[in-house]
Amino acid sequence: MSTYVYGITAASHPAPTEGMAGAGAPPRPVRVLRAGNLAAVVSDAPEGLRPKRRDLLAHQNVLSEIGAAGCVLPLRFGSVAPDDDTVLGVLTERAAHYEERLGALDGKVEYNVKAHHVEDAVLHRVMAENSEIRALAEANRQAGGGSYDDKIRLGEMVAAAVKAREAEDAELVVRALEPEAAAVSVGPESTGWLANVSFLVARDTAGRFLACVEPARKDLPHLELRVNGPLPPYSFVEPGPAEPAGTAAGADAGTG
Repeated sequence: MSTYVYGITAASHPAPTEGMAGAGAPPRPVRVLRAGNLAAVVSDAPEGLRPKRRDLLAHQNVLSEIGAAGCVLPLRFGSVAPDDDTVLGVLTERAAHYEERLGALDGKVEYNVKAHHVEDAVLHRVMAENSEIRALAEANRQAGGGSYDDKIRLGEMVAAAVKAREAEDAELVVRALEPEAAAVSVGPESTGWLANVSFLVARDTAGRFLACVEPARKDLPHLELRVNGPLPPYSFVEPGPAEPAGTAAGADAGTG
């Protein structure tokens, strides 16, 4: 039977509530494997595991309950090892790393921030900042809309200018929020978002971090900011004992 791994804690971490259920149908009982100063919160792995809502929620619920009692290094949904011995072996081999991470992440949570352009607002800004685009747009207007080639050229210029702003605007988001964060992790690019950034924040100062979001929205009205958290610090833990079970499982389990 393969072993499903939810997260890694200190061996001294309080044990899960008796009867805690994990992923699977029926849900697999959650148990603990200990090796030295470390422990892994695991269950038997369900067969044919897929990122269904039921199992995603079960994964998150286990981490939430374990995390309420102390620091846990969360693994992404779908982390499966061949067996218990493999998990114990990895805990032993990477003990120094996991112990360092537990110390560094103790008392901290993750906030994920995504940003995308508000179309009308960013077009207005691009027009205001680029005299060449303004001139061509005005020439087209005076010519009754302009020729087909001129319309294409204007569209290409606007698209290029908007694209050029994406990296700059992503950096502005990071600058606005990182002063209240202990660490920053830039996530993979995703369709529709110009920024996908996770911030590691001390739980007891999360209010200060969130207080920075509204001024950022006011200062950057051409951006829509979406904040998700507090989350377990998924983006600040290196991959654990196994690879995700499927390509659809992973970041979405932690950053929604």
